[in-house]
Amino acid sequence: MDTNDYKTLIIHLKSAILQSRFDAARLANKELLGLHFQIGKLIAHRVQQSEWGAKILDKISNDLQTELPGLRGFSTGNLKKMRVFYSEWSPYLQIGSSVTNQFESNSENEQNSSQTTDVQIITNDSVIGSSLTNQLQQAFFSISFTHHYTILTQTARLESRLFYIEQAAREFWTVRNLEKNMKADLFDQLGKLPNNFERTLPDAIGNKAVRMFKDEYLFDYINIEEEDDERIFETEIMHNIKKFIMSLGNDFSFIANQFRVLVQEDEFFIDLLFFNRKIQSLVAIELKRGKFKAEYAGKMNLYLSALDEYVKQPHENPSIGIVLCKEKNDKVVEFAFRDFNKAMGVATYKTSREIPSQFKGVLPNVEDFKNLLE
Repeated sequence: MDTNDYKTLIIHLKSAILQSRFDAARLANKELLGLHFQIGKLIAHRVQQSEWGAKILDKISNDLQTELPGLRGFSTGNLKKMRVFYSEWSPYLQIGSSVTNQFESNSENEQNSSQTTDVQIITNDSVIGSSLTNQLQQAFFSISFTHHYTILTQTARLESRLFYIEQAAREFWTVRNLEKNMKADLFDQLGKLPNNFERTLPDAIGNKAVRMFKDEYLFDYINIEEEDDERIFETEIMHNIKKFIMSLGNDFSFIANQFRVLVQEDEFFIDLLFFNRKIQSLVAIELKRGKFKAEYAGKMNLYLSALDEYVKQPHENPSIGIVLCKEKNDKVVEFAFRDFNKAMGVATYKTSREIPSQFKGVLPNVEDFKNLLE
């Protein structure tokens, strides 16, 4: 037996089995979403037409359990979620299932729509019309019903919902990761980072880089006090490096902290160094506990020049620098970057320990609490 041929056979069989399982799971999820949409539709229409009371969902759930002992997933709460799923998407989409022809129709329009076997556009809405591509259809059916319900109940804008559907499918987000990114307002933060990428990077790379970084990051897993300096901030990040990478995005790979760059006899240390696989660039991050200062741009420009000269591989794109600070003035950032030819941006961060701005001056700060307890 040829060992190499046998290993190749095993690899091909493994690939075929995994792909088959993935396809089966995807088709099952698609069918389940179609079923939930149609159940939500049936309940919504029957409740409206028959003027049933709020308790009818309890009765439906109990009767289904009686008819199908051991049935799971059709509790009163889940039936309510199915109704929301239908109500929120029905103005824009018609979602079908191979079992929909088993439902009785109350009108010709219902009968026509029950023949749907996929997602179809039923409106001229420009967002749907331009966004509902085959790729989005695949994304829609790739995420679970729980993902969909989370998106529907935590954001109301159509553009935002479509964004989170695509991101959750492409990045394989768990529901917990989805909630975290929605809490951090990922949709509104992406693409708003003050930067000079479009001027300093090749067009294709610059556009990707702009969409890759957020204007503000939420580090709710980091425990730092107001008086803590950058070194403590960095230490907290290193203790939570996996969560920090997830905050940046799935395409970031961590290289080192305090990365040493030698320029002749002089040593320089970059706080955090990453590599981004999607844009094939080194990403240097400098941590600042205070407000952005113009002189940070000159220091970052030096770091990036050194990285491009001594560290970057020939096939890689120019390095990118991000100054991560507590606050910034966008106009100051613009002027600071204007005459540099290295790609740089400035982002801010916040932690869950901070008092929201609307409560500042109303609630006592940490020191006040300590004094009250003494």
